[in-house]
Amino acid sequence: MSRSLATIQQVIEPIKNEIVNHKVYQVIESLEDLRIFMEYHVYAVWDFMSLLKALQINLTCTTTPWFPVGSGNTRSLINEIVAGEESDVDANGDKKSHFEMYLDAMQQCGASTTEIMIFIEALKTTGNFKEAYQKAKTPIAAQNFVDYTFKTIDSHTAHLQASTFTFGREDLIPQMFLTMVNDLNQKFPDQLSLFKYYLDRHIEVDGDHHSHLALEMTAELCKNDEMLLQQAEEATIQALKMRISLWDGALEEILAKKKA
Repeated sequence: MSRSLATIQQVIEPIKNEIVNHKVYQVIESLEDLRIFMEYHVYAVWDFMSLLKALQINLTCTTTPWFPVGSGNTRSLINEIVAGEESDVDANGDKKSHFEMYLDAMQQCGASTTEIMIFIEALKTTGNFKEAYQKAKTPIAAQNFVDYTFKTIDSHTAHLQASTFTFGREDLIPQMFLTMVNDLNQKFPDQLSLFKYYLDRHIEVDGDHHSHLALEMTAELCKNDEMLLQQAEEATIQALKMRISLWDGALEEILAKKKA
C-alpha cells in the first residue's frame, strides 16, 4: 500500500479515538479534578512551543548573517503558525503566547503553576532535563511525554517534527470535555473564564486555520516519498501513544485524590 498523508490520517484514527474517549475526561467532575488535569496538560502546552520553534529553526534562517533557507512556501507556513502561537491575543486583548495564556488560566482556576515554573527555571539554568524534573518533582508521565517531544526535536528532521506537530498535536479535545468546562464555568465564572477562553481560542486557531497550514507544510516536507511518509507515520503513532500515557498519569492522580 502506497502511503500518503490521507493514509496516515486513516492509520492513526483509532489511536486518536482512544485519546478523545479517554477515561480522564469522564472523571473530571470538579474544579479540583480539573486542576490536576491542567497541572499535567501544561507540560504538553509548553513543549508544543518547543516543537514549533524547532520547525521554525529547521525551515527558516534564525541566525545572522541571514541566508534563504528551504522554500518560500514552507517559510511562510511556519512563520504564520509561530506568529499566531507565540503572540496571540488573550482575553484582555493583550499579546501573549498560548502557553502564557494557559498559565493565566491555571492561576485563575487555582491550579498550581509552581511545578512547571520550577521546571522551566531549572532548565534555563542548567540545560539538564533530568535535573529540572527532579527539582520540580515532575510526574513521570509528563517527563516521558516531554522526553519524546525532545527526541523528535533533537532528530533535527523536519518531516518528523512536522508530522508529529500536525497529527499528534491537532485538536483532540472531545465535545464532552468542552461541555463540562462550559457547565463548570457557569458555576464558577471567576475561576474558569480564562480556561474557557483558552479552549475556544485553541479550537478556533489551532483546530482550524493552523491545522490546514500544518497539513500543507507536512505534505511539502514529505514530498510523496514512501520512506519519508512511513517515518512520519511511525513518529506520529508514537507521539499519540505518549499523549495517552500522559492522560493515564492524570487519570491515576485524579482517582487517587478522589479516594483520599
